[in-house]
Amino acid sequence: MIKLYNGDCLDVMEGIEDKSIDLVVTDPPYKIIAGGCRIANNGKEPSGILNKRYDNKRADWVEEVRNGTMFKHNKINFKDWLPDIFRILKDGTHFYVMVNDRNMQEMLNEATKIGFKVVNILIWKKNNCTPNKYYMKNTEFILLFRKGKARSINNMGTKQCLEINNKIGNKIHPTEKPVELMEILINNSSNEDEIVLDLFMGSGSTGVACKNINRNFIGIELDENYFNIAKERIGGANGYNPINKQA
Repeated sequence: MIKLYNGDCLDVMEGIEDKSIDLVVTDPPYKIIAGGCRIANNGKEPSGILNKRYDNKRADWVEEVRNGTMFKHNKINFKDWLPDIFRILKDGTHFYVMVNDRNMQEMLNEATKIGFKVVNILIWKKNNCTPNKYYMKNTEFILLFRKGKARSINNMGTKQCLEINNKIGNKIHPTEKPVELMEILINNSSNEDEIVLDLFMGSGSTGVACKNINRNFIGIELDENYFNIAKERIGGANGYNPINKQA
C-alpha cells in the first residue's frame, strides 16, 4: 500500500486514525543557517549551497534563503504538527526527524513537551561540506524519539554515526536524502508490511526506501512540483499505483 497526498500535512493528518502508524521518518522545513551566503562582511564569507538556485524557474528561492528559509512552504512550526504525530503513532514506536544544530534544541523541547522520549541523536556524516563561518558543515543530525515503552532497533550493530555519501550535483530536491540512509532508519525501526509516514515527503526518498524494503508508505507533500516528482519516483516501478488525493 502506497498513498501519496498533495496537500497540507495538517489537513491530511486529521484524517489519519489514532495509533495507526508504525513509524514516522521525516525531514521538515526549518530555519537554515545562512552563514554560507555571500551577503555580509563585504563578500568575505564563503559562498556555496546557500547562495545557489536549485531551480532557476523559481526566482524567489535566493531571497528566501537570505531570510533563513529554503522553500516557499517553510512557515510551519514544529509545534504545529508534532501533536498529530504523537496521536497517530502506535505505542512502542519510533519517530525519526532531521534537524540542524540551530533547530535541535527547539525540536527536543517541543517533542518532549508532548510526551516523546529521546532515544538517541544520530549523526549523518556526508562526503561533502557546506561553507560556514563557524566550522564547515559536513554532518546532519537525526533525532530518534519513541512513543510509549522502549523498543530496540532491529540491527543493534548499527553505529550512531552513519557514513553515507550525500548526492552531489543534479539533485532532484535541494535537501534530497540518500535512499540508502532512509533504508537504514526504516529497517531498524519497522518490519515488513508496517506503515511508514513521511509528512514532508519532498522528492520521495523515504517512499522509495519503503518500496525497496517492503513497507507500506504514506507520503504528504505540499509543493506540487516536488509531489509530482515523488509520485513518479515511487509509483513508477514495481507496479505500484499511488493514490493522488488533494487534501
